[in-house]
Formats: sequence, structure tokens, C-alpha cells
Amino acid sequence: MAATPQSSALARPLGLAVAAGLVAAVVAAVLTGATAPLDLADPGPVVRWGVPLVSMVSTLAASATVGLLGLAAFLAPERVGTDRRVTATRYAARAAVVWAAAALLEVVLTFADLAGTPVSSPDLFSQLVSFTWTLETTRVLLLSALAAVGVAAAASVTRRRAPMAWLAVTTLAAVVVLALTGHAAGSASHEDAVNALAVHLLGVVVWTGGLMALVVMRSQLGSDLGATVARYSTVAGWCFAAVTVTGLQQAWIRLGSLSALATAYGMVVALKALALVVLGVLGWLHRRNITTRLRADPGDGRAFARLAVGDVVLMGAATGLAAVLARSLPPVPDAPPAPSRILELTGFPDPGPMVGADWLTAWRIDWLLLGTAALAVALYLAGVVRLRRRGDTWPVGRTICWVLGWTLLVWATSGAPGIWGRVLFSVHMVMHMVVAMLVPILLVPGAPVTLALRTLKARPDKTWGPREVLLQVVHSRAMRVLANPVVAAALFFFSLAAFYWTGLFELSLTTHTGHLLMLAHFLLTGYLFTWVLIGIDPGVPRWSPLGLLGILFATISFHAFFGVALTGSEDLLAPDFFLQLNLPWGPDVLADQQRAGEIAWGVGEAPTLILAVIVAVQWFRTDQKEAVRKDRQADRDGDAELRAYNERLARLRGGG
Repeated sequence: MAATPQSSALARPLGLAVAAGLVAAVVAAVLTGATAPLDLADPGPVVRWGVPLVSMVSTLAASATVGLLGLAAFLAPERVGTDRRVTATRYAARAAVVWAAAALLEVVLTFADLAGTPVSSPDLFSQLVSFTWTLETTRVLLLSALAAVGVAAAASVTRRRAPMAWLAVTTLAAVVVLALTGHAAGSASHEDAVNALAVHLLGVVVWTGGLMALVVMRSQLGSDLGATVARYSTVAGWCFAAVTVTGLQQAWIRLGSLSALATAYGMVVALKALALVVLGVLGWLHRRNITTRLRADPGDGRAFARLAVGDVVLMGAATGLAAVLARSLPPVPDAPPAPSRILELTGFPDPGPMVGADWLTAWRIDWLLLGTAALAVALYLAGVVRLRRRGDTWPVGRTICWVLGWTLLVWATSGAPGIWGRVLFSVHMVMHMVVAMLVPILLVPGAPVTLALRTLKARPDKTWGPREVLLQVVHSRAMRVLANPVVAAALFFFSLAAFYWTGLFELSLTTHTGHLLMLAHFLLTGYLFTWVLIGIDPGVPRWSPLGLLGILFATISFHAFFGVALTGSEDLLAPDFFLQLNLPWGPDVLADQQRAGEIAWGVGEAPTLILAVIVAVQWFRTDQKEAVRKDRQADRDGDAELRAYNERLARLRGGG
């Protein structure tokens, strides 16, 4: 069968990346011995070589998929007489087919590797069917592969921009979840390693995929190539920063010391770092020279093509090195030297008994959340500076609230609540109340959406930049439903009850993914509920203050009922976790649970009062502004409204 133009255009950059990755992977495998025969239960050379090579192909195909979908949804302008978005999405569908095939093959080879069974074994298929879902590594790989199949099917038929954007997000999620496999998942610095790898994968996939998408779509973009490359360069700059920071963090976790660079593993890490540095230099050249040339002569993409092909080759090589590193034994062993039951259940050593000063002095940094908070504050301050430079003002109080809110979140997750909240129900409840109730009361008055809309530049060519995406979200149908006060209140309370009285609570205590999802849920539902009550950012129409006060007091009544029920309960929640934990210094687990109920009941009172006061103040200010408006109207028309009212009363009296 003859290749279609779409297939051949996609095959060139993807083929170059795969070829470079294969060469780099072979070199790295020889250096590290990652594909050497095993002494026991050797699955054979097909599996030993196949796992890293198929993983590399899967990553590169996923990168091409997300890059093409992202270009279609966010970067490339659509002109009259063109169909660029659909074309890019059809390319993405073909890349996703390759991704799905490689990902499914990776599931088979990884299972064979774990089981020590050659692919020629007649028992492999029956074992695969029986145990793939029970093993965490193969389960994660299978979920990623199924997502690839879904993206391939959807991308082959969709024609609208919103589904393209959602498919890009789905692809990213399917790649990021792979951080739960490999050495990161078994590291002694488990959470830091998984977080760093997840962000690293996110940066690599967007960076690599965006460049491959530009190469594929270069002829289709025509005179818009310069503008699209400029937008990609901004994204690539953020990706480079993320990949560099997380790459350094991963290297330190896996190497442990500078002397470990002399090991085979360290040499491969150094080669990957060198590729990253060269890519950074080439990216700088893109932004400084190529983008300028394309703006001067939009139709001349030859210089861009030469530099981009070099980038694609280097990115493929770096991906091949990374695939081999995931299979190689690092200098720092995966398993902790002396595991304990507490370490096994929580991923952290026993923090010991807590004393009063620990509330302020004890810290165990969660680098992902600290980095998120630092980025949120830095972007907010950059927006304020931009406003001031153009002569606009921004209330200082809003900035203070925003900074304090993120500072409080960092303390709740990296300070004492984040440390002892992993082993004590009562301290966990303190963390919950801070994240879900106190932090949003500080963040919402910061009005981040208003600041973003005032500082982000609108795109004149009707593509979706950050400002346009924000407007799409704020005015979406989903937001109209979620921002209904009744829905927001129900999410805030009923999800709270469902979380603690189901297995979700124990899942958040024993798994890193569950812990992160718990924190995200607490923060988002708390922010949504608070924004519905006191938010000043644009969005759906607001309810009357009286209706909002009714919703507030009804929700807090349910919240108090939750605290009372937890205080009086004689049934231990998450019993398998707390009974197995068996803290040698800890309180009685049921008594600690009842103390958590008291905290939930008591802490909810102060935020309720604060929210009620803010709603009342906003009510008063609204009435005051309305009164001033009516006074000005009366001055302009001679109080026509009052005269008309009096005349109506007179007519009624006369008619009687």
C-alpha cells in the first residue's frame, strides 16, 4: 500500500528521532550493562533489549501526539481556505496509533521481564491475562496504553478545537502517570523522585512533541510559521526550565554524590545532561535568530527546518538514554537500607512524638508543592509589576492575601501538619482544614483571574493563548454548573463525607497519587465554595447576599454534623492503616480520631464567621453603591423615579 502524504510527513521527524534514540540506547546499554543476561530468571534478549527500545518509541510517539494536538488547539492560526487544525489532528491520530501499539507491546515485554519469562514461552499469555492488572507497574502501563487507544480513535474523527485541547491533556496525563513505574517508584526519596520524574516527563513530551509538530506542519503553516514558532519558543523555554530543574533533582537522588558521575550510570546521566545543554543552546538560537528571520520572511522555513531537524535528533537521543537509565541500576539503591513498618506504609521514617515547638520549626519540604506555590506567587507578582509599569494600580491587600495563602499552603504540606498528618488522624485533620478552609479565604480575595485578564495579551488571530483559555474556562458550561452555590456547597461537604467514610481516606494515606489527589481536591473544592461566596473575579452571575448566607450556614451546619459524628464514632476509619502503623509513641487511635472530629468541628467556626462577615460587608457596599448610583440618577433627571412613584400612588388614591 502506498504511503499517504500525511503518513510520510509524520514518518520523517518521528523516524529520525527513533533512529537517534536507538543509537543512543545501544550505546547507553553497552555502558551500563542494562541489557546483559540475568543470573536468575532471565527473560531473554528480546525482552531485555525490547523493554527500553519500545519504551523509547512509545514516549516519542506520545510526544508527537501531544505536540500535534497542542499545535492544533493552541498555537497555529486558522486561515480562510485552510484546515490546519484538522490536518494536525489527523497527523496526531496516526502518531497515537504508533504510540498505542508500542505501549501495548511495552505492557507485554514489561510483564515478561518481571516474570522472568521469555516471549516464546507458551505460559506467557495466560500469566499475562491473570496478573497484568494486579501488578502496579503493568497496571499503570496498561492504563497509559488504553489512553493511547482512546486518543487515536478520538483524534481520527474530531474537528472542533475544544476536543483537540482535551485530547492533548489526556495524552499528557497518560504520559505523566508513567512516573509511578521504574526506579522513581521504588526510590528511598519516593515522593520527590516521582514528582520530579512526572514534571520531567511533562516538560520533555511537550518540548519534543511541539518541535516535531512544527516540522510536520511546516509546509501547511506557510506565512504563519514565524508566529507559530515564536509561540512554541515561549513554551519550550518553560519546558527547558522544568526539565533542567527536575533533571538535576533526579540526578542527585539517583547518584547521591558527584563521585558517582564516574560510574557507568553517571556517565549516561552526563551524556543526557550534555544533550540537554546543547538543546538549550539551540532553543536560544531558535528564539534569537530563526524567529526573527521568519518574521522578516515568513515563507522561508529552510533555516528553521535545518535547526529543527538537529533538535529532533538530539531529543530522540536523549529519550533513548532516558529509556536505558530507567532500566539501569543507579548508585543509590532503590530500597531503603533498613525498612520499618512505618516507612513501608507511609514512605517516610517515624517522625517521633510531636512537641509544641514542632508546629513552627519542623519541616520536610514537599518540592512539588513548594515549587507550585513559588511559581504561583512569582507569576502573580510579575502581573502586578506589569500593571504598574503601564501606569495601572493593583490593591496591595490582594497581593498580600495571595502570598499569605500560598505560604500557608506550604506550611500545611511541608511543615508539621504535612509531617505528622501522615501518621496521626488529628494532625491530618489540621492539614485538611487549613488547605480546604483557611487557604481559600486568602487566595480568593487575591482575584488571580482578574489580574491575569488585565495583564495577559489577547491574540489577534483567534488562537487560544493563556488569556483565551482562561476566558473559555470561566464562561464554560461546566463552570456555570460547578459555580452554582448549591453544587459548590454539595461538592464541598458531600465529597468530604465520602472521602472519610470510604476507602479513599486509606488510599490517600498509603499512596503518593492518592495523597496528591486528596490535596488537589481539598484545595479546589474549598476554593470553588469560597469563590461562590466572596469571589470578585468574573464568572457566572452571583446569587443575592441573603441566598449566599443561607447556603453558607446550611453547609457549615452539615460540616458541624460531620465533626460531631466523627467525634462520637466508635468505628475506626482506615483501620488497616492505623492498626498496622502501631506507633510506639502515639495516642490511642480511636481517641485520636475523635480528637480529629473535634478539630473539624471547632476549626470550621472561624472560617464561617469570616466568610459571613465578608458577605455582609460586600452586601453593604453593593447597597451603598446602588444608593449612590440612584442619587446621581436623581440629580440628572430631577428625581423622575420618585415623581413617577408619587403620581402612581396619587392615581391609586384617586381611583379609590
